[in-house]
Amino acid sequence: MIRNGEMNMVEVKRILGRYWWVLPLTVIGGVSLALGSTAFLPKRFTSQTLVLVDEPTVSPELVKPVVSEATNQRLASMQEQILSRSRLQPIIEKFGLYSSERGTVHMEDLVARLRAAIDVTPLAPMQGTQNRQLPGFHVNVTFDNPQIAQRICSEITTMFMEQNSRDIDVQGTQTTEFFAQQVDQAKRNLDEEDAKLADFKKKNMGSLPDQEQANLGLLTGMNSQLDAVTQAVNRAQQDKVMNESLLSSQLATWKAVKGGDTPAETLDQQLTVLQDQLSVLQSRYTADHPDVIKTKNQIEQLKKRMSESPKGGSTPANAQTTGIEPPAIQQLRARIRQDDLSVADLVKRQGQIQSQISVLQGRIQSTPAVEQQFKELTRNYQSAVDFYNDLLKRHDQAKIGRDLNRQQEGEQFRVLDPPSLPMTPSFPKKTLFAGAGLGGGLALGLAILYLLAILDSSIHTERDVELCMNLPVLVMVPTVPPAGRVSTKGADKGLELTGTRA
Repeated sequence: MIRNGEMNMVEVKRILGRYWWVLPLTVIGGVSLALGSTAFLPKRFTSQTLVLVDEPTVSPELVKPVVSEATNQRLASMQEQILSRSRLQPIIEKFGLYSSERGTVHMEDLVARLRAAIDVTPLAPMQGTQNRQLPGFHVNVTFDNPQIAQRICSEITTMFMEQNSRDIDVQGTQTTEFFAQQVDQAKRNLDEEDAKLADFKKKNMGSLPDQEQANLGLLTGMNSQLDAVTQAVNRAQQDKVMNESLLSSQLATWKAVKGGDTPAETLDQQLTVLQDQLSVLQSRYTADHPDVIKTKNQIEQLKKRMSESPKGGSTPANAQTTGIEPPAIQQLRARIRQDDLSVADLVKRQGQIQSQISVLQGRIQSTPAVEQQFKELTRNYQSAVDFYNDLLKRHDQAKIGRDLNRQQEGEQFRVLDPPSLPMTPSFPKKTLFAGAGLGGGLALGLAILYLLAILDSSIHTERDVELCMNLPVLVMVPTVPPAGRVSTKGADKGLELTGTRA
């Protein structure tokens, strides 16, 4: 007897000993029912294939891949495209799937049913590896016909491989075209910066930073030339003044001789003037200078004339009678004209040098401002050059990567195991159903035994008596079998117990 749903081991043993046949019956019945149901349930066959992702044959360090997206992300994107209605509906029409339901079921439902029958599972990385990249994936197709399941699996696998090649080629082409456009734009920008820099150099020729030292050197040379020309102008002017003084003296002498008055001091004065002029020339030039030599000759000639004239002031008769100027006066006039030309040339040269000096000084003064602008233009030009070279390098890499993929040398999908032809159904599986039937039968048997234990109201133990009659047990009288008959049940059938309240 069970009270409050509590059972002890004694009760359990008693129930199992009395109703042991319930468990085998329910277990066998459950297994038989489960196995029998597999004969009536619709069969499903699963075709499976394994696709591996081959790494590029050329190292990524040599040729950078065009596709930077992770393979598992691309697989998810491809899966969404391939399992879309636009891709699955042609498969339904090609293989004539669900022909009996075409008129009653909407095409959206048929596509959803086929989509549910296709399972794409990434291949798990090997144990102990840290690589999370996708090394491959399984394609499983479950259908009620094994041949159709194999054909659908083959079709889906082919779609994955074609989609992968198409995506890689399209992405490579788009990347190459994008970089080609960027290279053209960068080339135009580079040409513009180059033209700006060339125009700036042309406008500021002579004031560029790298020409500053040359300008300083030219300025130093021009200043030296200006000093030399200034000194030459001064000397030429002094020569002119000296020659004009000699000319005045000789004209006075010549006029006096011509008029009949020949002062005695005339030749001496000329000699004194020439000697003074020689002293000045010797202080400025060496003894080999032409002016020094010429003045010395004039002094020698004048002394010779003075020695020939007894009075020191006589003049030849032809010089007194004719109105033609003596050769000495003509030479002085020629020398004065030459001095005027020399002074004019030297002054002109002096003005030119001063103009050049002004230009050089302006260039040197404007060099800092020009240098600032030049640095900015140079920096922009260098940035344009670097950007253009970088884009050109990326364009070449993208082009090489695209050609590599087209030559089947890049990342590719490779079918390792072709779609299988299933010989045994994947559903229902007899082993799984047998296990389920075994578990169900065992649970049912235990439930029946528990129910029988609860419904059993017979008294078997001293505790049952106390619970049932609410009286303490005083005496236990065993069951005595009739004479000549031996009881084999003994205590298994229990004891007949009575008791009275003390």
